[in-house]
Amino acid sequence: MGVRDRAPGRRRRAGARDRQPAARYQPRLRVRASMINQIPGPVLAVGHSYGGAVITNAVPKTRNVVGLVYVAAFAPDEGELLGEIVARSKDSVLTTALQEYQYPVGDGGETAVEVLIDAAKFRAVFTADLPQPQSDVYGLSQRPIAAGAFAEKSGPPAWKNLPSWAAVGTADTAAGSDVVREMAQRAGADITEIEGSHVIMISQPDAVTEVILKAVAAVG
Repeated sequence: MGVRDRAPGRRRRAGARDRQPAARYQPRLRVRASMINQIPGPVLAVGHSYGGAVITNAVPKTRNVVGLVYVAAFAPDEGELLGEIVARSKDSVLTTALQEYQYPVGDGGETAVEVLIDAAKFRAVFTADLPQPQSDVYGLSQRPIAAGAFAEKSGPPAWKNLPSWAAVGTADTAAGSDVVREMAQRAGADITEIEGSHVIMISQPDAVTEVILKAVAAVG
């Protein structure tokens, strides 16, 4: 059972996953904001990892979000770059494990850089608290992200105008526990530290669910 299964009676909505790497914030943000605006009633926006940057930037374009939950997630301030945030972390080893590939952009043979975590290093970086076979599945099925996503300036953050909660993995060597904690503190979030890696919603679903339900109760 995962986090979704531990919130009985709660409305759940899942969007289709993008098949192409995310190169820029803005096109993705418009889609996410549109999806949220079409959900009837108040919405608690939850983001994991890069998804934290997405809700930080998309939610100001919505009218029905009442709170934010960051799960081992980035909560950048205006003008910040995700690449710079990761680079200043003393806990993250993400950049030492990335492999670069090319993907096509447009019809003229142009390409851009996308990155994946080396499958051989995936567990050490991303899923250290999961069994090796389970981690291998995630490592071999991971979706690439465009390098450009780490180099675009973040916009005005939603957390400046909404209450927020944060679940921080104490052994997060992907985003980096130190910078995830710092961003949550800066956002004024209600912080819960959870023993685990970057995927605490998988390894510690009960603890993460408690954080989300605490937020639901507060905004409900």
